[in-house]
Amino acid sequence: MQSTDELFDRIAHDLRVSGLSIQAIDKNAPALQALNQRLALFSDGDFATAGIGRQTEHTQNSEIRRDKIHWLDSSHPLEGAFLSYMDGLKNHLNSRLFMGLFSYECHFAHYEPGAFYKKHVDAFKGNTNRVLSTVLYLNQDWQSEYGGELALYDAHDHERLTQKVTPHFGTLVTFLSDEFPHEVLPATQPRYSIAGWFRVNSSVNGQVDPPR
Repeated sequence: MQSTDELFDRIAHDLRVSGLSIQAIDKNAPALQALNQRLALFSDGDFATAGIGRQTEHTQNSEIRRDKIHWLDSSHPLEGAFLSYMDGLKNHLNSRLFMGLFSYECHFAHYEPGAFYKKHVDAFKGNTNRVLSTVLYLNQDWQSEYGGELALYDAHDHERLTQKVTPHFGTLVTFLSDEFPHEVLPATQPRYSIAGWFRVNSSVNGQVDPPR
């Protein structure tokens, strides 16, 4: 069983080499177990239909995405446990890669059977302070025939599919936000994940862009 530092080192190495990392968090890690406990406490009313775009351009479009989300808040102890874990990853990457990561935001994503998110990038070059994306899967006993993979496309050829990631419990995908187009394929079973983004500080006169 690898330690947290070993895991973070592997992620840093992968990001340095290719800008993309796919690793597995220890299933008994307290932060992962806290998320599992939090999921058990949710009701349908705790999730809101997700949208696309930011601020005044934020709209809902069921032809592009059909997931439902719940933003994590550090004031909730179970959610805060994971946010603290990712703060550790932020500090580790800043130490190893000098990325200047400043903050992290994330939400639970619930995909009902048949739901999807069409191909997109999480940031456009020069237009955002989101620099590093993460996806963590929370699906116990997921079978490959259920579908629901994360499809990743080549950073240089956005039409070329490079791999599909099965959403097994504890799988953590980390990648440069403006490099890798990706999409969530439909599944036959309910599918849960945490989607998150590390930001750099793009404040102007002390004003930081608000989270989406």
